[in-house]
Amino acid sequence: MIKRALNGFTTAWKGLSLTIRALFASNAKRQVTSITNDNYFNQQNNTNTIQYPKQELPVPEVGRYQLDVEIDDCIVCDLCAKICPVNCIDIESIKSTEGSIGETSDGSKKLLYAAKFDIDMAKCMYCGLCTIVCPTECIVMTNQYDKTVFELKDLNYEFSDMSPEFAAEKRDLLERQNAEKQAAKLAAMKAREGGL
Repeated sequence: MIKRALNGFTTAWKGLSLTIRALFASNAKRQVTSITNDNYFNQQNNTNTIQYPKQELPVPEVGRYQLDVEIDDCIVCDLCAKICPVNCIDIESIKSTEGSIGETSDGSKKLLYAAKFDIDMAKCMYCGLCTIVCPTECIVMTNQYDKTVFELKDLNYEFSDMSPEFAAEKRDLLERQNAEKQAAKLAAMKAREGGL
């Protein structure tokens, strides 16, 4: 019993002495320097943390942070949603009834409307796979890493610029076109059967 009490006291004293040593070790503020600086990893010695948000560390160019979509360059191929390991990308496409609806900045033809293009950043694991498979490079990782919100639903970003009314109109046009094609196909089959 006494051995356990002595062991507990010794452990508590070690932790407290470590805390007191760190408290009085330094009052120097950390200087914000680039990661390419030779002294970058040594500057943590004898300094306290940076004073965020007044001070910010430089953001590496190859970092993986917030996703952004340039919807005008999206061909709604759905590759990003298919490769996403956590299913944080939700896409709904509507086939165009009039053929090509425009071109992306790299010259790719757009044949589908993006009725819905949502990314739930609360689920995102920042792997960057979606940016790799995108053929038009419309989905990219920005250098913005701080997206503080009070509600979890605020981390669901909607990138589609289609209004619900316009999307419903395009769905109706597509359904009518498909119904007409089906009717023409049935009429052609009946005409062949009648000719036999």
